Amino acid sequence: MQNKILKLLYNSEDYISGQQMSESLGVSRQAVNKAVKSLRDKGFGIESVTKKGYILKSVPTQLCEEAVKLFLRTKIVGKELKVLETVGSTNDYLKELGYKGAETGTVIIAREQTAGKGRLGRVWQTKKDDGIALSLLLRPELSPAEISSITPLSGLAMCKAINDFCMLDSRIKWPNDVIVGKKKLVGILTEMAAEFDRVDFTVTGIGINVEHTVFPDEIAHKATSVLLETGRHINQNKFVATVLNYLEQELIMNRYRLNGTTVSDYQNLCATIGRQVTFARGKRNISGMAVSINNNGELEVMLSNGTIATVNSGEVTVQGIY
Repeated sequence: MQNKILKLLYNSEDYISGQQMSESLGVSRQAVNKAVKSLRDKGFGIESVTKKGYILKSVPTQLCEEAVKLFLRTKIVGKELKVLETVGSTNDYLKELGYKGAETGTVIIAREQTAGKGRLGRVWQTKKDDGIALSLLLRPELSPAEISSITPLSGLAMCKAINDFCMLDSRIKWPNDVIVGKKKLVGILTEMAAEFDRVDFTVTGIGINVEHTVFPDEIAHKATSVLLETGRHINQNKFVATVLNYLEQELIMNRYRLNGTTVSDYQNLCATIGRQVTFARGKRNISGMAVSINNNGELEVMLSNGTIATVNSGEVTVQGIY
């Protein structure tokens, strides 16, 4: 009901009477008034004038389920969407929903995350409204060996969304970070529930630094935020909707696979390509020049002897970044 009323108001350039909304939606005037009151309580600036009706003057800038949905242009991603005030981990929360049958495209967003996690067991915390923590559940009809493209496609979508909405020159640091300059703006972690030959579902968690002005000492040299980079406060609802729109475009439209176009897009936005990198093989550290990304999302590194090593996981140090 609230979402339908919002769309009526958002798409109207003039006042809409309560009677018009009542007839359009097939509900009582009392139901309309109740929904408008609830939307106002959530921060929507809905003005009412006697004998004219209602008009939408503003939407909340902080995360709100109805506001995110207002700006969504997707068919699958975010069809089921919930914004939580606080959560331990959006990935853990969504995995529980996945085991209970949550449909593909379900999205969980949190204003505060107290026990988030990054790769290699690192902690990823989101102070309330400083950052955006979101997780996306997908049910691709793929084997476990075929889902390696989900993280790079998610990184590509994030990079495009940030550059589009925030007008920044963000880049991808393979395999799962988005950076501005030499500092991290976004972290991505994909987990899956699978049987031997079939993926039940994947959950991709994305943590975005938005309003941070300071960071803990141990990461201050390598972390940044949208606010620090742009000097502006963004509407988080419009931004999240842009992110979800791009995630659908890159993941769903490409059927969860990298192809010639997406590999080219990725490489053009990848800060790792053309730099010296170091990675572990067994107990040895090996260095070489990152030269490309293949269709499996793996990093191809040219070694000093001219051979190409393929890196598909693990920690990679990129010269000049972190």
